[in-house]
Amino acid sequence: MEAQTSKVVLSLDAKEVASLKDGVSFKKNPEDGRCYIIYKSSGGFKACKNQCKHQGGLFIQDIEDLDGRTVKCTKHNWKLNVSSMKYVNPPDSFLQDELEVEMLDDGGMQLVELNPIDPWLAEPREPQELQEGEVKITYLTHACMELQLGDKRFLFDPWLKGPAFARGWWLLHEPPADCLDRLCAADLIYISHLHSDHLRNLEQSKVKLTNIRVTPFGVWQNVDDNLRFMILMDGVHPEMDTCIIVDYKGHMILNTVDCTRPNGGRLPEKVDLMMSDFAGGASGFPMTFHGGKYSDSWKAEFIKNERKKLLNYKATLVKSLQPRIYCPFAGYFVEAHPSDKYIKDTNIKNRAEDLNALINQVSLDTKTWTPKPGAVLDLGLALKDSSEAITDPPANAKIYKDSWEFDLYVDELNSAISSEIFKHESWIQFYYSWAGFQNYNLVVRMIETDDGFKPVSNGYDYLVDFLDLSFPSTRPDREHSYLEVKNRIGVMRYVVLHGGLWDDLYIGFQNRISRDPDTYHHKFWNHFQTQLPLHSPDWEQFLLRVPPIQETDSLNYGLLNYCSIL
Repeated sequence: MEAQTSKVVLSLDAKEVASLKDGVSFKKNPEDGRCYIIYKSSGGFKACKNQCKHQGGLFIQDIEDLDGRTVKCTKHNWKLNVSSMKYVNPPDSFLQDELEVEMLDDGGMQLVELNPIDPWLAEPREPQELQEGEVKITYLTHACMELQLGDKRFLFDPWLKGPAFARGWWLLHEPPADCLDRLCAADLIYISHLHSDHLRNLEQSKVKLTNIRVTPFGVWQNVDDNLRFMILMDGVHPEMDTCIIVDYKGHMILNTVDCTRPNGGRLPEKVDLMMSDFAGGASGFPMTFHGGKYSDSWKAEFIKNERKKLLNYKATLVKSLQPRIYCPFAGYFVEAHPSDKYIKDTNIKNRAEDLNALINQVSLDTKTWTPKPGAVLDLGLALKDSSEAITDPPANAKIYKDSWEFDLYVDELNSAISSEIFKHESWIQFYYSWAGFQNYNLVVRMIETDDGFKPVSNGYDYLVDFLDLSFPSTRPDREHSYLEVKNRIGVMRYVVLHGGLWDDLYIGFQNRISRDPDTYHHKFWNHFQTQLPLHSPDWEQFLLRVPPIQETDSLNYGLLNYCSIL
């Protein structure tokens, strides 16, 4: 069985995208002559091949359709509603395979085809009856679940102690006391993606991972005669997120984790258990932005609308897939550090109970589970509608964390402040040369601050011109986009020192951002959040190159550069 692949089948530039009218448009790839259908609405774009699933005929505009949503096959007059990708004539026949629509930073668009679109259908297995206690799912905390599958233990995304994203996220739920023992005893550990809320602080726990494997997308990985699993990519962030299907004796468990559009929206139906995120709030936008429209009232309204859309999307997805049981998880974090009170008060998240209540209204055949740490679901009993399927944690078990050892972790971050490298102003050029991002018309001002985002007296304040990767003392005269980013000094220096991804700053709420114009620079953020070199900067080599510096002269560069900018 070959790995699942993704292929760009059609590209449109910004001008072509802007010319697309509302409703149905037909587009041809000039290179291979193949035709595609794009549907535009207020909700965005949908796309598919111009090919009927009945006998491969081409679609044309349906002149009887006054809403501009339906196309008609030239062979047998079958009709497809492109807004829903459902065939309306004959009804209840097929569902059209969607192409993934990727919007580019320059306003262009790509249509991407996954092949095969439904790889889990390969080598199907008939479900066998499960015995009591044979399959147990235990919720530990946040995105971490333990699956007991016969004599194997499978653990998902172990963030079990300490903060994630530097010091921005802290566990809301207190994991069971034996959680690290469970981690050490696991036969398999699934790490869905590289964000630190899915694998964190194992160093302090003295836990070491061995036999690490990167598995291909869309291929069954056989563990034993009864157990197998398959990894699928996210359609929106294929370079970042994944989801997983676990199959034990023909019973499927689907975990979409943080995927925005898992497998391009095509997923197995009627699985025994489905799990997904629910909360929202996992971004610095808009909480960390200021200036222009970003008032507290604008942020509150935006957050309210985004959370409502996420809730409705998850409920609609569950309704369409009809799992036997649905469990929301991977959203139990809190901005607990006192310095982030503004973020905590602003970043209102969805409640799992509210999502399950909505699902109970729209998907009557799906049961919902909102577990507390240590709660156990016996899948065999649940499929038999047994009242004993769920075991809650003991009544005296601690559910919510009320202490987080802030000083232990914040002190570790702040230890980077006094690193020798920052006594030499040339660290700036060395670091950004290592990062490797340039030829982009963006100028960024980086300001080191205290916890309250006030510039520190001995901190750096500098400009980076990413068009030619220069470091001017004033903004260039040419027309350019501009970002001003204030970073907490301990976190920024820790990230620089260790070559970490800027997710710690952005998703971790450790900076404050203003921009002119108010434009999201995907290429810039994607590079510093996902594309930095795998190896940290060679600071030992850097220190060998730079001349010795007098202690009294160290850290003055920031003050001089700050004054010149003003």
